[in-house]
Amino acid sequence: MVARVLITDAAKAIIDQLREEHGELLFHQSGGCCDGSSPMCFPINDFKIGSHDVLLGRVHGCDFYMSDFQFEYWQHTQLTLDVVPGRGASFSAEIPLGVRFLIRSRLFTEEELQNLEPVSVGGSV
Repeated sequence: MVARVLITDAAKAIIDQLREEHGELLFHQSGGCCDGSSPMCFPINDFKIGSHDVLLGRVHGCDFYMSDFQFEYWQHTQLTLDVVPGRGASFSAEIPLGVRFLIRSRLFTEEELQNLEPVSVGGSV
């Protein structure tokens, strides 16, 4: 199966730091509010998954969601969670560290589209 979401080693290291302070985490791909379309990281109990949020997969032990309307546009795209220096303008957990998560993306090949990991919708998996 082809993963819909990947992660860089740099992003893994930041997640490890954040877990020490906040415990388990999740990601939600922002749909344009606050920091544009940045992935936002939250302690697992600080963000309520909606009935229309799509679980794309897990990265470094964290569920990664986006809204169903955004998934309509991004369903043919593989996302890679990365981190860069600089302060984002969101409520994401990494902001105090002086870094921000971002997404790098590429379109799936026709062959990959035939072998994608399935998604689920809503807070229950």
